[in-house]
Amino acid sequence: MSPVALSWLAAWLALNVATVLVFAYDKAIAGGTRRRVPERTLLTLALLGGSPGALLAMALFRHKTAKAAFRRAMMAIVALQVIVLGLFYLSR
Repeated sequence: MSPVALSWLAAWLALNVATVLVFAYDKAIAGGTRRRVPERTLLTLALLGGSPGALLAMALFRHKTAKAAFRRAMMAIVALQVIVLGLFYLSR
């Protein structure tokens, strides 16, 4: 694997770890007095490439799973990413 590809993979993995940690933090402070992480931030992390981490965190922590609008937005992000990756793969 080329150094550039390894750098991209490392960045993607770091983004996904960060996404899981942000979801975990938001779940941990839910119901308390601290200010929550905005849903827009959680969805932005997923859109930037952290969707595997977001889906893992949602399942692992049972976080944001009851909010239908959030689930729909996550599934739209995942669908968009699958389509973009598919088009990228087919164009090669």
